[in-house]
Amino acid sequence: MWQQLNQIALTEEQQERVVKRAIESLRGLDTAVVRNREQLRARARGGVLQALQALGWNTNAAQMAAMVTQVVARVSGLGFLDDLLRPEEFTEIALNPDGSLFVQRRDARYMEPVVGYRPTVEEAMRVAEALAGMVGQQLSIANPTINGRLRRDKASGFGGARVKILHPILTVGDGSPAISVRLFYPRRVLPQDLIDWGLAPEGVIQGLLELVARRARIMIVGGTTMGKTTLLSALCDGIPREARIIKVEDPEEIFLDHPNVITIEPYSPSWAERETMKAYTIADALADVMRMRPDWLIVGEVRRGDHVMNLLRAQLSGHPGMTSLHAFGPEEAVQTIETLVFNDLSIGRSGTKSTLALAVDVLVYLDWADGKRRIMGVWEVDAQLHGGNVKFRQRYAYGSGQTTLEPIQRRLLGDMPGRTEKEVS
Repeated sequence: MWQQLNQIALTEEQQERVVKRAIESLRGLDTAVVRNREQLRARARGGVLQALQALGWNTNAAQMAAMVTQVVARVSGLGFLDDLLRPEEFTEIALNPDGSLFVQRRDARYMEPVVGYRPTVEEAMRVAEALAGMVGQQLSIANPTINGRLRRDKASGFGGARVKILHPILTVGDGSPAISVRLFYPRRVLPQDLIDWGLAPEGVIQGLLELVARRARIMIVGGTTMGKTTLLSALCDGIPREARIIKVEDPEEIFLDHPNVITIEPYSPSWAERETMKAYTIADALADVMRMRPDWLIVGEVRRGDHVMNLLRAQLSGHPGMTSLHAFGPEEAVQTIETLVFNDLSIGRSGTKSTLALAVDVLVYLDWADGKRRIMGVWEVDAQLHGGNVKFRQRYAYGSGQTTLEPIQRRLLGDMPGRTEKEVS
């Protein structure tokens, strides 16, 4: 059919008529189809072709693609947001309450404005309500804050996203809601990707993978959007194929190509559910994980004192693992952990330091340097405190000219043949 169409341009009014007719033909679509971008796009294309045929009009390939995109955007309810859901290009999309729209590119440190488009308050509310519906919630004055996740769609290559919405009743602006969408990378991150992106020299990445294979317990630290989860995901390539991996993530961002993987995702009740439902936290998940026989434990990020202590206790019992923490360097990581544990659990700083030194072998720090995200340093953690403090030995430093990791002197779990989890628990 399409091959028979002549390459004729339609007016804007004609295109709008085609789009509306196509949308009418798609009314009543199953929710699963609407949420599957590949299926929805195929249905939208069919609807546009039917509309053109019914109207007796022809068009060109560029207009055809544009009309299909318009149909997808309107049927999904995502409007202006639909064209920005490009996870290969963007990491973050943000709509401010004044109607301004921003995106952050994958290779950029800061957001940039979307020039030439400003959604109306009505359109912004439609998109916010559609997003809320896609994560199984309803945005309203009674439920003014939404936390949710758009599921990964393998068929369409959509990696999923984390969604945060604030109703206009909570924000100061022109009446628009505040929307933040964090787009997850749409495919498994490979070690070669890290090298290609300039995160670190090949020898350093290879050295970290070898440490993972030796069952090192690794903590990755850095600021927001510095690539902590990305690095963690790629380093999972060093885990043996036969290992049983249990991941705890809030939300899930790490996609692994291993045959024996379980992902546990903590749950927070919505605003309207808080009186009747209990939250399931990372600490709860870690307690459950210890009864599920993991060979490797991956925790996306620890944010509270009970998260930290449950993870460290698991790693003390002989479970190799990896996690991330928001901190700028090794010393600040220690201070952050001390503060979280003391504030949440009232455990003294000296006890926390001793536990940390015994339970973490290697610390990796990520930050921005020379226009890119970089591994700024890799440190070995001494198992013994020195003068009451955690001692770090730097094994790699960005800008030093190093292309490999210096050897880790600490004895790792993989260096202890025959030592089982039971023996070290």
